[in-house]
Amino acid sequence: MIKAAIYGASGYTGFELTRILVSHPDVELAAVTSRRFAGMPVAEIYPALSGLTALKYQNTTPEEIASACDIVFLALPHGVSMNIAPIFVNAHKKIIDLSADYRLRDLQEYENWYGPHKSGSLLSQAVYGLTELYAPEIKKAKLVANPGCYPTSIILGLAPALKNNFLELSSIIADSASGVSGAGREPQITSLFCEVDGGYKAYKVGKHRHTPEIEQELGKITGQKFNITFTPHLLPVKRGILSTIYGNFKKEVSLKQLHEAYVSFYEREKFVRVCPLGQYPNISSVCGSNYCDIGVHVDKRTNRAIIIAAIDNLIKGAAGQAVQNMNIMCGLREDAGLQAVPLYP
Repeated sequence: MIKAAIYGASGYTGFELTRILVSHPDVELAAVTSRRFAGMPVAEIYPALSGLTALKYQNTTPEEIASACDIVFLALPHGVSMNIAPIFVNAHKKIIDLSADYRLRDLQEYENWYGPHKSGSLLSQAVYGLTELYAPEIKKAKLVANPGCYPTSIILGLAPALKNNFLELSSIIADSASGVSGAGREPQITSLFCEVDGGYKAYKVGKHRHTPEIEQELGKITGQKFNITFTPHLLPVKRGILSTIYGNFKKEVSLKQLHEAYVSFYEREKFVRVCPLGQYPNISSVCGSNYCDIGVHVDKRTNRAIIIAAIDNLIKGAAGQAVQNMNIMCGLREDAGLQAVPLYP
């Protein structure tokens, strides 16, 4: 059995990691940490886990956690993981970081968007953890940077079209809408029920921190550096992301050609489902699961591709993808512990 630990386990992502790992067939969840809930049973904070784990939250050092595990998940805020990860690296542990601290390969780009980096020397060691694109690299990695939720939906949504050189790069626009859990569990006015219910709004317009991550990975696919227009929106639901992506074709592409490109690109992937022609994703069809559903359309009137991708922001957009990365890193079945059917209704 692989011994795993979660450093920073009391938020929504930490809970999802705990939920998945306590029933994982090949993993023993050895330790979970939280400063706020130190000494308290996990099941007391999250009654959904009652009878499933006897673990208590610990407030302990990274060195002590390293001695108890083979692999550690860092479910910490941006700017905090960079202080913790080097300790686990020096202890020769496998690390999956769910913050943005190691996603950007360019140190200056990270500091432009997030601020000073205290362990920038590790950026060259980190592998971007989008399994559908980087599985061979992930398999050999010691430090994996788990992708952001918006980037996961947008990169998976665009990858086949870009690989086939279908789109004018300067024309790409991504409108993405996320459930409120994407803001985390920390209390804040903008996430209160009365502030969110019945509303739908854009936020961080033109300046969301996931933008350079999206552009970095799309640039790697195409071999060209380019900018996209990305606008996030807040949905009045608990979870899920729906990204609608637009791009002008370089030449005439039929719907059949576009759809076949997506089916071919993802035919061996366990967690990407390409919708049949004429059908499009709904977040209600992926919630609670590690699936990404993708639908495509050709707008002949404007010679434009419309690509729609849906994920659960807490699963494929965070904890589920992290476990998928762990499975690959540890030589397990890629879908081990991740076979839950989406919740519906």
